[in-house]
Amino acid sequence: MLTEQKKQFIEFMMQADVLRFGDFVTKSGRSTPYFVNTGNYRTGAQIAGLGRFYADMVHETGCSFDALFGPAYKGIPLVTACAGALYTAYGEDKPYFFNRKEAKDHGEGGSLVGYKPKDGDRVIIIEDVITAGTAVRETMPVLKACGDISCREMFISVNRCEVGQTPGKTAVMEVQEAFGIRVHALVTVRDIRAWLSAHGGYEALLPKMDAYMKKYCLEGDAAEC
Repeated sequence: MLTEQKKQFIEFMMQADVLRFGDFVTKSGRSTPYFVNTGNYRTGAQIAGLGRFYADMVHETGCSFDALFGPAYKGIPLVTACAGALYTAYGEDKPYFFNRKEAKDHGEGGSLVGYKPKDGDRVIIIEDVITAGTAVRETMPVLKACGDISCREMFISVNRCEVGQTPGKTAVMEVQEAFGIRVHALVTVRDIRAWLSAHGGYEALLPKMDAYMKKYCLEGDAAEC
């Protein structure tokens, strides 16, 4: 269902030129008529607003956690903004951390920046988009190398609801089955499609969205696609 909050977030992404329509290729190599690039957030107002959207979503789930993790590179500003908004809006002062793509061999060394996870910690992941689940598979070894921690919740901007590496299963389904992670999304591709159909000027785009969704998307998964 396209709620008012979802409408606001879709329009927020479009105003920031983060949600774009045209001809693109995803990280998984699929040609797509829409693309989400959180790297286009570039102002203080935008990152503050984004952090609040994420913080609201995290707070509304009611999940218990000890720290937030943002995978390099897109997850770094996202986790920072979310942690700040959680404190500002809800008084929840939670530590956060992120990883480097390459381990640092001087100073404090290592591949992690910020909070140092300890055994028993419950960590949530703050990420941008799940398409084929590639980034999640790259992230989990980084987290598991931190120690005996648990990771049961992941928060993203957009769930593209696309089939992953296994026929008949979305990437979100695979992530939940492989790692036991429940994925929460601010919006799904179907929310975006519903928003487009409710506004004029997108008549030529709708058939392309429908064709793409028919080819790659599945009707249901753990994140309410």
